[in-house]
Amino acid sequence: MNSESGKGLGRTLIYGCLPGLLLVTCSAFAADSWRTVANFTAEERALYDPATSTPRDTTIPYIPAEPYPFEAPYTAEEMGFRQAEFVHISRWDYLMVDAFGVVTSSGYINQGASVGYIDNPGQTGLMGYITGTKPGEVYGKWAMYDVFPPESENTQQLWFPARTDIENRSKMDFFVYSPSLRRVRRQPEPRRDQRFPDNSQTFDDVLGRDPWELAWEVIGSDTLYETMRFPSTRQTIVLNIDGQGFVEKPTSSIKMMGDDCPYYRADGGLDAWVLKATTKPEWLPDYNEKYYVLWLEKNTFFPLRIEKYGKDGRLMMVEERLGDKSNPALGDFGYASFSSMYWNVDHDLIGYSFHDGHTLREWTDEEVEMIFSAEFMRREWLIEPIKSQVLIRDPAEWFLRPHLYPERFPGHRNMTLSPEIDARYRAQEAAGRVVFESGGDH
Repeated sequence: MNSESGKGLGRTLIYGCLPGLLLVTCSAFAADSWRTVANFTAEERALYDPATSTPRDTTIPYIPAEPYPFEAPYTAEEMGFRQAEFVHISRWDYLMVDAFGVVTSSGYINQGASVGYIDNPGQTGLMGYITGTKPGEVYGKWAMYDVFPPESENTQQLWFPARTDIENRSKMDFFVYSPSLRRVRRQPEPRRDQRFPDNSQTFDDVLGRDPWELAWEVIGSDTLYETMRFPSTRQTIVLNIDGQGFVEKPTSSIKMMGDDCPYYRADGGLDAWVLKATTKPEWLPDYNEKYYVLWLEKNTFFPLRIEKYGKDGRLMMVEERLGDKSNPALGDFGYASFSSMYWNVDHDLIGYSFHDGHTLREWTDEEVEMIFSAEFMRREWLIEPIKSQVLIRDPAEWFLRPHLYPERFPGHRNMTLSPEIDARYRAQEAAGRVVFESGGDH
């Protein structure tokens, strides 16, 4: 999650460009890994229900009548509800350090880190969110305490996300504390489709979109072999793992859904449903994002990849995730997105967010009353520090732009890039690291 203003997110670094841009073929894996619905296997047809209209819940008419988490075969809408378990801020109580950053097309880096305390009282999981709070009411409390860069240290944010419906559209109330002013200020609610300043994420990328705001369609299936890609120049990463402390891991050993996920194929891939989700104008009027294409792991429905398209059908952003079973007691519902990368295609911004040091925490009533309040921020008290070493020190070690897979599902995906960005993308694929625009500072 990004910081309040994007100001002073860390040291600025510049990396030189290749003297010439090389053109290469950018197909990563075999094109025959994907299938349209018409070509589903017998096993896939047994798990998929093509119905587009199903009975509705008697008390909440915009959700299915079948009891959650549903049973196979699944409709597209039910798959859409299942993937909504896995939002950027997980649906349970915990603390973490969020290390985040963005690199521009010229190689300039902005980075920051905030310790986060997350309280979702008595509402674990999607159904806790749907039934545990009435529309218009606050469903969680999130406190963020900036620890990097030094000039932003002690700046704090307090978020109160709210349960919404078609009549209750206000999604968040939040406050910011400035240590230089020693004042807490209430902030106006931003547009949900608005990017954070100098970053590639929008507020809805952090808060999540309710599944009933979208019209769901299954367009096929696919197999993914990697999501977030580390460059050849970054061989290891140090993670803060709960119960183990700092652990140095080879980047080549990091799997898409963690070491313990039982659903990997023998060749290391993960099979996925591929869905198209189109925004409903009555729920999201004047929304800048028209539709999404999502790759959902077939068993958990964890979103591995999300593509965002604008009103004109152009690709706006690609989000890819690394998941981990951060709450094992919840089984397949305990996966969290411990790292996400966001490529804003229009501006060639490559952002990331690492939720390092994830630690489950049962907040006491006294702690909730004390910590999650505007008055507490004035104390500048970081009650439980969490350290991280995942910040990137050199643009050459930045995450690669994601694969494009232009041949897959061509009727639903327009993967056309501008000539300049296409050239950088192809040069990146040849170099094995991010390539920045020519003519910039060296």
